[in-house]
Amino acid sequence: MLGGAVALALTGASLSAGRARAEERFTEDPFALGVASGDPWPDGFVLWTRLAPQPLAPDGTGGMPPAPVRVFWEVARDELFRHVERRGSTLAVAELAHSVHVEVSHLRPGRQYFYRFRAGGVISPVGRTRTAPPPHSRPRELSFAFASCQAWFEGFYTAHRHIAEEDVDLVLHLGDYIYENPIDAMGGVRKVPVAAELRTEPMDLTQYRNRHALYRFDADLIAAHQAHPWAMVWDDHEVEDNWARDVSKVDTEPDQDPAVFRRRASAAFQAHYEHLPLRLPQKPNGFDSRLYRRLRYGRMATFHMLDTRLYRDDQPCGDGIKADCAERLAPGRTILGPEQEEWLYRGLGRSDATWNLIPQQIPVNQVDTDPGPGQSFVMDFWDGYADARRRLFAEMAARKVNNPVVLTGDMHRHLAADLKQDFDDPNSPVVGVEFVGTSITSGRDGVDLDPSGARLLAANPHIKFTNFQRGYVRCTLTQQSCRADFKVLPYVSTPGAPVSTRISFATEAGRPGLHTV
Repeated sequence: MLGGAVALALTGASLSAGRARAEERFTEDPFALGVASGDPWPDGFVLWTRLAPQPLAPDGTGGMPPAPVRVFWEVARDELFRHVERRGSTLAVAELAHSVHVEVSHLRPGRQYFYRFRAGGVISPVGRTRTAPPPHSRPRELSFAFASCQAWFEGFYTAHRHIAEEDVDLVLHLGDYIYENPIDAMGGVRKVPVAAELRTEPMDLTQYRNRHALYRFDADLIAAHQAHPWAMVWDDHEVEDNWARDVSKVDTEPDQDPAVFRRRASAAFQAHYEHLPLRLPQKPNGFDSRLYRRLRYGRMATFHMLDTRLYRDDQPCGDGIKADCAERLAPGRTILGPEQEEWLYRGLGRSDATWNLIPQQIPVNQVDTDPGPGQSFVMDFWDGYADARRRLFAEMAARKVNNPVVLTGDMHRHLAADLKQDFDDPNSPVVGVEFVGTSITSGRDGVDLDPSGARLLAANPHIKFTNFQRGYVRCTLTQQSCRADFKVLPYVSTPGAPVSTRISFATEAGRPGLHTV
């Protein structure tokens, strides 16, 4: 069982042996926000923690003084740290909210490791992580979970507790890790008092730090990070609902000015980095940030992680759901931006992996919301960028991409769909599949099939399944198949819900298309 923070005197001596000088000791647990690891490579991963003995301090400091603090770390083959593989130290500085991001290397591929930190006389909880397999190996099996959309005020993070208990190699989070929405005084369904400074919509760095700390200061989310390595991208609510490049959502806030919005987004980007296990290339420089990147799991899978927010054109026809929007069909419209598009096409074409997984934020498949003779589309989805989708499918065909599988969040519903060259032609070939994972909490308890889901099934023959409960998706890859188990919880409005598999779909290597398992 992974342990919690303890006083240094109660643990083994290996971390204390690295002490270079007397340390100022903490009187409160500096690891209250937990520990995390992420972005596994064959030889290592990034380790994260943030020193925050008072995580919800109104000034956003986490109760830390402005001075830097030396943080020691260890990586071992065993949970008791009898066999330490790597150790070192780094400085936690106020400029990054006393967070640390340690990129550990020179480890063995495809192995489980344990890690911990020490600062100010306190040792952190022990985290568990894993390196990716050797670059040219063919693993027998790879398993991962993916999740998204976790409005803190709309439910308890019981799904994260179940993710912590899954036996998976990786967890993907596809965005909406926090929500910028104002929070009522009693924390929504959680019914706990929320301080005034934590309730307002964040606009500056202190406010975004506090919003992240509120979310991270949850035992179930801490457990999920502690149990597995994560790979993460953002969606819109990490900054503001439906933002697009430097264009804010149309409202009465002062960030309607692009310059003001860029300052707001820059603060959100920094707080995002400070609270998550991201490598140095993902550290933002003001409004300049790059979250798109690749993770390779031998010749079994390559994950092409995308960012569909920072580089996109503005939503067409004023956003929303529109029936007749010629702008969405305009040639050249982009949701990825030219540089990321070319990066994606080049990587897909060069990949020798059996499975090319594309974790991103919003539905790629056509999502007609009108079951009648007409069609209506959500302008924020890829439907609002139809030529970008056409280009993607054309490049996948031209480059003969192996087994593309799109992984998506955002919709607050489970959904499984075939990707077709032409969604309006029943005889058009299937070019890949898409698994959409429901929310962790956003949307509250939900139901199995809601009226909107029934309309989607009626209007879109390529959509094979949808469900409006909360949960996550667990995927299992072999060289022959990719299987998705759609996990659901009966409720999130109170803690402790059980989890079950609502349905499972699979697609076979070399034979695009979904079937139930």
